[in-house]
Amino acid sequence: MDRRTLLKAAIGAPFVASAVTAAAVDRPLDRDGFSFAFISDCHIRPELNADKGCAACFEQISASDHDFVINGGDHIEDALEASRARATMLMDLYQRTERRHLRKPVHHVLGNHDCLGLFAKSGIDPSAPDYGKQFYMDRFGPRYYAFDHKGVHFVVLDSVGLTDDRNYEGRVDAAQLAWLKADLSAQPKGVRIIVVTHIPLITAMQCYEPESWLNTLHNWTFVANGRDVLRILREHDVLAVLQGHSHVFEQIELNGIRFISTGAVAGADWRGSFLGTLEGYSEIFISGRSVEARYRTYGFAAVDREDVPI
Repeated sequence: MDRRTLLKAAIGAPFVASAVTAAAVDRPLDRDGFSFAFISDCHIRPELNADKGCAACFEQISASDHDFVINGGDHIEDALEASRARATMLMDLYQRTERRHLRKPVHHVLGNHDCLGLFAKSGIDPSAPDYGKQFYMDRFGPRYYAFDHKGVHFVVLDSVGLTDDRNYEGRVDAAQLAWLKADLSAQPKGVRIIVVTHIPLITAMQCYEPESWLNTLHNWTFVANGRDVLRILREHDVLAVLQGHSHVFEQIELNGIRFISTGAVAGADWRGSFLGTLEGYSEIFISGRSVEARYRTYGFAAVDREDVPI
């Protein structure tokens, strides 16, 4: 089963937990502080007014004072099982919508739905030059990288591990772990670090995710070798890890690191809210060593509403 099918299967299922909400951030930033928008899971498509929803979200962000935007992955719905023609149309639609409506610098993260032809249903042969992650890389560049902003070092990871049976799991590969260790070791002592990943390193989703999501061949909920990543991070001044994929707004703190999962721009794949989290994005505020998150909606009204209940 693919994650889209599982999301549909979740509708109407019983749940016992609700998404976490954040208090508004009212205090002013210090002179070296800044803010940015963290969006994820746009799942853009021409159906269900998804393109109009993305445009509205992007326009709201463009009117803000945020310095830049991070897109946490799953730009389109979807490249995993679609034909090349469909996947190309969707990526063209996303990039056209971003260029027209998101007038801020944007840093991109690879999501599982951005990988071309991974499922055999797509009809795309793995020998194709744009197969898998290359489809994303041809549009957005490296699958993992780092950048700096106002004294903060950002590390963007690829957390989508491709499996031998043409599927995926949450995993950071060995070459990337070596790169991460070297990149962080090269930073001056005391530099503040923020990590970004599509599939979460740490999440409570296992406690309240739809039971249908357990019916997968591989671990889609979190990074299976997250401990390997955490062993590297704990040696450095990591303030927060920003995460997508789950479609819920959730915050966890472990050993002084904030793990912030943002809700989806698409909500429950453009059919309403998912586990209590409406369509939206997170505003991230950095002030000294403080990282605060505020979840913002943008007023999208689903035309075919099937909220996934709590």
